[in-house]
Formats: sequence, structure tokens, C-alpha cells
Amino acid sequence: MCTSGNSGARAHDTAGRAHAMSIFQSSACRRACLGAMLAMLGGCAVGPNFVRPVPLDTDRYTAEPMPAATVAADAQSQRFTSGTTLDVDWWRLFKSAQLDTVVQQALANNPTLQAAEASLRQSQHKLRAGYGVFFPQVGAEVDAARERIVPEKQGLQTPPSVFNLITLSGTIGYALDIFGGERRTLEGLKAQVDYQRYASKAAYLTLSANVVNTSIARAAYVAEVRTTEELIELQKQELKSTEVEVRVGATAYSDVLSLRGLIAANEATLAPLKQLISQTEDLLATLEGTVPSKAALPDIDLTGLSLPLDLPVSLPSELARQRPDILSSEAALHAASANIGVATAAMFPSVSLSATYGAAGSSFGTLSAANDRFWSIGPSATIPVFQGGTLWYGRKAAIDAYQVAQATYRQTVLDAFAQVADALKALEHDAQSLQARVDARRAAGETLKLLQVNYRAGLVAYLEVWAADVQFREATIGYLQAVAQRYQDTVALFVALGGGWWNQPRPTNPPEAP
Repeated sequence: MCTSGNSGARAHDTAGRAHAMSIFQSSACRRACLGAMLAMLGGCAVGPNFVRPVPLDTDRYTAEPMPAATVAADAQSQRFTSGTTLDVDWWRLFKSAQLDTVVQQALANNPTLQAAEASLRQSQHKLRAGYGVFFPQVGAEVDAARERIVPEKQGLQTPPSVFNLITLSGTIGYALDIFGGERRTLEGLKAQVDYQRYASKAAYLTLSANVVNTSIARAAYVAEVRTTEELIELQKQELKSTEVEVRVGATAYSDVLSLRGLIAANEATLAPLKQLISQTEDLLATLEGTVPSKAALPDIDLTGLSLPLDLPVSLPSELARQRPDILSSEAALHAASANIGVATAAMFPSVSLSATYGAAGSSFGTLSAANDRFWSIGPSATIPVFQGGTLWYGRKAAIDAYQVAQATYRQTVLDAFAQVADALKALEHDAQSLQARVDARRAAGETLKLLQVNYRAGLVAYLEVWAADVQFREATIGYLQAVAQRYQDTVALFVALGGGWWNQPRPTNPPEAP
């Protein structure tokens, strides 16, 4: 027990400790935090430093040099302009307001695109959360308890006592990223943001391409139905004329039967075509994020679409920096590289600094007493000594994952070049096929008209007219399909080149990077 004679020394001691603690809380604490950050920044980051893959060394997409333009087909030739850029809203090149409306509705309401954008925001928030490791971690704790102790358990012969214990403390801790494990983790989070960003661009491109292709297919089916119905109407008129001729004995009844069989055969093709129209409409409704019963789809006329004649073709050296699937694969490769550093750093000691300052007493009023205060400060280190091979093989697994990502990246690049080559060749072949369809349709139409005139003059049997009619219908359907295929292969080229997303206007006030 302290006597009254020691009160002056006790007061001096209390003031000294209070002064020391104030120094600790101010300059010493700041110096410790600054020193920790400098140590972290000065430390090395183990693991490989990521280097972007070098683009493929090639100056063209196809084995043979591509012509400057396709052959003329249906009086139109498409021209390839190398080194030019593609607009982000490339579907406007078809010059259809109805098509633009469908695409815009899908971009605004499609759940898959919304999920991709939400995944991007999620990765960005994880990145912002990851930055917290580079700041001191500060916490506060308040404990209040009523306790009863038995001194005899500690060998004391004093009676048991009941008392209140209130503790108020604050802690501050800082992890020293000496070997760069946290920095590699943050690097991986940044790569994940890039991955999700390009995955969102890929979802945008895929959605717009699916909407345009489905709209073209729907327009082609509608045109086929309309053409078939027009043929059936002409055949029904021909049937009435033939029936009149049969009644007056000018022709045989077998011609009526042949004509009825032809009409029935053409009518039988309508149901499958209408089913295809229903399927495309249901798909468009799904892409627009609504149910088929509530979808409001504008009518798109196949002949109302304009064929894009000037086709911008990116240089092969630029393709890997423009295709979102290649860029997302590159980001996955970057994340795998960072994970090697994380796994490597886990094999080294981890060091942290921590400090605690607080007060304890029997009531909140006594927490200000100098004798009831406590503090501690010091470093701590965790050294992995023996983990049964967990850390070693964890690093080996991270290296294997990097090699998987590396091979996946190479395959993605090869697939992209093959898709561009396929699209370029397809457009040339489409032009050739379409022109052949144009010639076949023209010849079939002239043959049908000639035979119809000869039939009315009694020079040929109706069986020949029937055969010519079937040939003309098939030639017309083939022509419509060739037109639609040419449009869709043009879309395929735009998609294979990346869709022009990099030409999207930047916002006036872009959000600050974390």
C-alpha cells in the first residue's frame, strides 16, 4: 500500500506516463505507420511480372490475298477497306429504323447483359475492398462484465469478491507486405475487373449480333411466306380458269387435279415457315427481356434492309487488342500470373505491426485514472515451417493454372483469326451464290411465263407448267435465303472483328479509378 508521503512521486510518475502516451499516440504512431508503408513499398513482390502476349506475326487473315471487293451480285459489290475502324453501333449500317429499335430494346432490357454489367460492378467493388489491406486497420472494443473470483484457486486465503470490470480499448494493426503477397492479390483483382469488363463487352456484342441475325432470319421467313402465298393465289386463279376450260371441254380434267396438287403442296410449306417465324419472334422476345405474349416487335422487310457495301477490316496486328473474348482471355491469363505470386508469397514469413491502448475500471467514471490504463506495441511474425507440402504444391498448382490460361489464350486467338477468315471468304462465296440464284430465278420466271402462254394456246400439257412453277418457287426461296445469308455473314464479319466497342464515346465525366 502506498503512503501519503509518496503522493508527490506518484503524481509525477502519473504525469510522466501520460506524457509518454501522448507522444506514442502522436509522432511515434505516425512514424511507425509511415515506416511500415515504406517497408512495404520497398519490399519485393515475388512471382512473375505479367507481360502482355505479343500479337501473331501475320499480315493477313487468309492463306491467299483477299480481293479488294467481292464480285457483283444482285447489282451490289461489297468492298473491303483494310485498316479502317468499325462503328460501335454497326447494325445501323443496314439502314433500318425498325432493326435499330429492336436492338436498342434488347440492350436496355436483356437480363444476360444486365448480369454481365452487375458482375463488372461486383469485381470493381471487390477491387476497392482489396485496397483496404494497405491502410492501418483500426478497431475499438468495449467490454462490461460483473465478475466473482475465488482467490483460493490461486492459492490465496482471502475471501471471494464480486466486482465490476469495464474495459475500453483501441487497437491499430498494419500488415507489412514484404514479399508482395497482398500486392499480387490486388493485381489479380485488377485483372478480374478487366476480365469482367471485356466479358461485358462480349455479352453486348453477342446480344446485338443475335438480335440482328434473328431479325434477318425472321424477315427472310416472312418474305418466303409472302412469296409462297402470292404463288398460291396465282395458282388458284389459274385453277379457276382451268376449271372453266374443263367445263367447256377445252382441256382435260387431269390438269385440274395437277393444279390442285400443286396448290396443296405449296400450302403444306406454309406451316413450317410460320413455325419458324414464331420461333424467331419468341427468341427476339427473350432477347428483349420480355415474355412472347407481351413482345411488340416491329415488322422488318427483308427488301427494306440495305447491304453494307464498305466493310472496314482491322489489321491482323490489331485484332488481339479489339476482340473482347481475346482481351478477357488475356485478363484471365494476367490473373493466373498474379496467383503465382500470391502462392509464392504464402511460402515466406508474414509480418505485421500492432498496438493497443486502453483503460479498465469498475465504472466508466474511473476509466480516466492513470493507474487503470494499459498499452502494448510490437511486431509479430508468422513463419511457415512445415505444412505437409500444402504451400509448395499450391504454388505448383498456380503455375499449372497459368499454363492452362496461356494455352486457352492462344486457342482463343487462333479461333478469332479463323472466324475472320471464314467471314471474309463467306462474303465472297455469298456474292457468287447470290448471283447464281439471281440468274436461276430470272431463268425460272421466264420459263414459267413462256410455258403458261403455251399452255393457254394448247401447245403444252399442264404438267410442264406445274414443273416450271415448282422450279420458279424453289428459285425464289433460294434467292431470298441467299440474300439473308449475305446479310448474316456481313454480321459475322462485324462480330469477328470485335464489333467496334472501342469506338464507343467516352462519358463526359468518367468515374475516378479506385
